[in-house]
Amino acid sequence: MHRMKSATAIRSTKLPSGEEVPVLGLGTWHLAEGRRRRQDEIKALRLGLDLGMNLIDTAEMYADGEAEELVGEAIAGRRESVFLVTKVLPHHATRQGTIAACEHSLKRLKTDWIDLYLLHWREEIPLSETVEGFQELIDSERIRYWGVSNFDVSDMAELFEIEGGANVTTDQVLYNITRRGIEFDLVPWCRERNIPIMAYSPIEQGRLVLHLSFGTSQNNTRPLPPKWRLPGCFARMESSRSRNRELWSMCVKIAPPSTCSLADVIST
Repeated sequence: MHRMKSATAIRSTKLPSGEEVPVLGLGTWHLAEGRRRRQDEIKALRLGLDLGMNLIDTAEMYADGEAEELVGEAIAGRRESVFLVTKVLPHHATRQGTIAACEHSLKRLKTDWIDLYLLHWREEIPLSETVEGFQELIDSERIRYWGVSNFDVSDMAELFEIEGGANVTTDQVLYNITRRGIEFDLVPWCRERNIPIMAYSPIEQGRLVLHLSFGTSQNNTRPLPPKWRLPGCFARMESSRSRNRELWSMCVKIAPPSTCSLADVIST
């Protein structure tokens, strides 16, 4: 198992382990849903890596595993420079099911290890079973860290009551300047416990960049500036829609928890 090697100039943040990861990554939801754009999607991911966005987020759910296969092709020959995140579906998340799902993801991704393995969301399977599966995967060096996604405060509190549950590395949730509900409870709860929040859709799949308007006149519009700040999180940019292709050349900078609040979320 290897640690990510990065020559990026993009700001980094620390995981609870102390390891640094880039605050900006690449999302793959809606990629690999058709063959026509496959080569463009691979080129987009590789361009993102060239720009220093070395965190790639995918999931076994995306395109029924095809997104993981696409990511595996995109990172071929540069695996050690990538911090790779993928997710297990909740109906697979028994102890043995988590291990089996991880094995399938590893094969699709053509890698020996996953840097961060998330429970995509929770359903009826007890969290204790999932955590046991995660721990076995860590012990066998098939994953390096584990985390959760779409957990609210009550879910996180329940997780912390489980043996080994406090070893969670992150909670990945929907968060951007139009979807700020987690600031009231989840963000402070996680900050108190030194758990970084991983934001998905931080620019609302491109809509904030392309359509956000400023000023009082409907004609007074301009794109969201490429510099804006969110507290206490790292983020992935979705690369899924054709209207988002131009976003690959943009660098969205996100500040560490102590430097700002969302009162000054946009900096010009």
